[in-house]
Amino acid sequence: MKDLIEEFYIAFQAKDAERMIACYHDEIVFKDPAFGTLKGERAKNMWRMLLKNDTGLKLEFSNVEAGEQTGKAHWEANYIFSQTGRTVLNKIDATFEFKDGKIVKHTDEFNLHTWAKQALGFKGALFGGMPFFKKQLNSKTNHLLTKFEGQ
Repeated sequence: MKDLIEEFYIAFQAKDAERMIACYHDEIVFKDPAFGTLKGERAKNMWRMLLKNDTGLKLEFSNVEAGEQTGKAHWEANYIFSQTGRTVLNKIDATFEFKDGKIVKHTDEFNLHTWAKQALGFKGALFGGMPFFKKQLNSKTNHLLTKFEGQ
């Protein structure tokens, strides 16, 4: 299963959403602080949207470990946040669960307050650690995803 996680991130580095998605089970459940919980096609479409709107993404991954049922990895994404033009270096710890030789659960964890400070500047530093900020961000990212899916 370690090879599966590595394939996912190699495809991510190549900005190949379809190769990434091929690593996912049809019953995929994805979760992170920015989008909340996404299931099935919606989780897959998130990667399609993010890579379609690529803003100079540079990605590195490390510390990949996996057994038969679970795995984990660390990855760092360096990119320009399109709404502000600010540079972001997001450090993310991922955990995975597997089913039928595919990733069925993918959880990314990162410090949302740190991300908000980088992406939004003063406003992010001020509000990025507050619960309402996460709720508002989830709403906005899911709206963008719904709009993308409607194209």
